[in-house]
Amino acid sequence: MNTRLDARMIAAHEAGDQAALVALYTEAAEAAGDVDAHCFFLTHAYVFALEAGAPEAAELHARLKKLGREE
Repeated sequence: MNTRLDARMIAAHEAGDQAALVALYTEAAEAAGDVDAHCFFLTHAYVFALEAGAPEAAELHARLKKLGREE
């Protein structure tokens, strides 16, 4: 992960910005170099989306299912 993305994630965590966390972890998933890292970040994005009641949760869940990482 690049240092700029990492810094933005830390700032979003510190601010408690759930919407930013969903977007940033999704971005990190897209930039991940392998499927395990991709799914790690995608799972975090999904959890933050669930916590926030964000509409992205359904799409993130579907992506995890397609990758065999969710029911």
